[in-house]
Amino acid sequence: MAKVKYDWYQTDTAVTVTVLLKNASEKNYSVQLEQNTLTLQADGIEPIALNLWNPINVEQSVHKATPSKVEIKLAKLIAQRWEALERKVSTEEPQSTSTAAVTKKLHDWDKISKEIENDDEASVTKDDVSALFKKIFADASEDTRKAMMKSYYESGGTVLSTNWAEVGAKPVQVRPPDGCEFKKWE
Repeated sequence: MAKVKYDWYQTDTAVTVTVLLKNASEKNYSVQLEQNTLTLQADGIEPIALNLWNPINVEQSVHKATPSKVEIKLAKLIAQRWEALERKVSTEEPQSTSTAAVTKKLHDWDKISKEIENDDEASVTKDDVSALFKKIFADASEDTRKAMMKSYYESGGTVLSTNWAEVGAKPVQVRPPDGCEFKKWE
C-alpha cells in the first residue's frame, strides 16, 4: 500500500487538510469525521487516521475531490489557532515525583532585579530621547520654540536648533547625517 502526502493550513474558523491523491473519485475514497478524529481511506493507499488537535464541528465540515487531491475543510468548534494538526497521544506513563531526582537551581531574585535596573538606567531608548526633546520644548521660551520648529521644518528633520537669532535670520540648510544623501520628495 502506498503512503500519501498531506498538508494543512488554518484560519480562525477552519482547518483545511489537503491530501495529494490522484483520481480520488476512481479510487473510491471515503472520509470519516468525528469530533476529534479524521480518517481517510481509498483503494491502494495506506489509510490516514488523525487525532485532531481540537474538536471540530462535523456537520459544518466538508470535503471535495479534484483530479489531483482531496481537500477536507474542518470547521473549528473553538475559534482559536491550533499548535499542530494532530494531538500526540502519549503512551508512556508519567514518572512519580518521589522516584524522580529533581535538582532545582535557586535564583537570587534581588540580584537579578538590581541587574535589570542597572541595565535600564544605562540604556537610552527612543522614548527617552523623545521625552527629553518634549521637555526641552515645553520648558523653552517662545523664541526657542520658534527656532526649534523652524529649523526642524526647513531642514526636513535633519537640523534642530534652539538659537532663534541664528535660525530667524536666514533659511536653515539641510544637513543629512554623515554617509547619507538628502533627496527631496516630489
